[in-house]
Amino acid sequence: MVDGLARAASAHGDPRHAVVVERSTFQPRYESADVIEYAGRHVPAPVRQFIDPALGRLAVPRFGTAEYFAPLVAALRAQPPSIVLAHNAPQLPWLLRNTPHRVVLYAHNELLRTYSRPEATRALRPADGIVCVSRDLAERTRAAVGTENEAKVHVVGNGVDTARFTPRMEGPRGGPMRVMFVGRVVPEKGVDTLLRSAAGFARSELEIVVVGSAGFDSAAPLTDYETGLRALAARSNARVEFRSFVDRTELPELLRSADVLCVPSRWPEPSGLTLGEGLASGVPVVASRVGGIPEAAGPASLLVTPDDPAELAATFRRLLEHPERRREIGWAGRRWAEAHDWSWAWGRLREVLDAAVPGFHAGSPD
Repeated sequence: MVDGLARAASAHGDPRHAVVVERSTFQPRYESADVIEYAGRHVPAPVRQFIDPALGRLAVPRFGTAEYFAPLVAALRAQPPSIVLAHNAPQLPWLLRNTPHRVVLYAHNELLRTYSRPEATRALRPADGIVCVSRDLAERTRAAVGTENEAKVHVVGNGVDTARFTPRMEGPRGGPMRVMFVGRVVPEKGVDTLLRSAAGFARSELEIVVVGSAGFDSAAPLTDYETGLRALAARSNARVEFRSFVDRTELPELLRSADVLCVPSRWPEPSGLTLGEGLASGVPVVASRVGGIPEAAGPASLLVTPDDPAELAATFRRLLEHPERRREIGWAGRRWAEAHDWSWAWGRLREVLDAAVPGFHAGSPD
């Protein structure tokens, strides 16, 4: 996401971005932005997950979080005044309050579930803006940030890389209709609903490909949920294939090999990059009608009720029986993606930054 925004900013003639990252993470690095590295500081997970939230409820500053971000804050203090886009880090506006930087929280998820309204109000009081990736997430965020911060909340949807993700040009693939899931294989993502939807299909009709792992390590042992999915697949009439987590460089070709991309989430996802990448690939998208997914899916996708394998199966049946409709939906999705690429997203974000921090340049550390 940062790469997409940084490349779009450069294409618009805006200042080059810098990205602040912990030294041992995010390899290999994108070349779209300058890299500011820092040596991370270990803070035990229980401190951040349990002790800090308890302190927050008592109106006591979260010392573990402050300790965790201290090296990052030190690295930013050495930089010229900038707009800092704090990705999923609601603590940074407060921790950078005595620096010359202007801080905009960039929320990709619901970040304030462990915050009381007084704590969220205080933590985000120094923020110049709060950017959310969907209207659904923005509504939930406004309810959490306190009255004085509500006006700071803006919506900037995720863009999509329409240059890397492109449609298959060689015509119909042939064989069973290939329905693909790409993402983390965890209960919230609803892969079990997808597998249950295949019960009424023959192997010659439907093929399901599940791409991903519980985390981002393809060599990690299977979780109980992943093991259960394989047992469910063994009882399915349709053909089911599991592939572990793949590097992003492999995704464009992988998505082009699909006939349908399924996003069967049961939790209110704020947005979803893979969904946009499927649209850009000219693949019909079938997705749950929940959270920010309908906004990201646009009018070219087919929306279904979460946790409803019968409705999902009926949607697959219609697509199977009408391949020309699949092609129409796929190309409509491609047009939607082209209108919502990273250039579009950066243009919207630039407008928000200009309004939130008038007169300040938009070359921003992320």
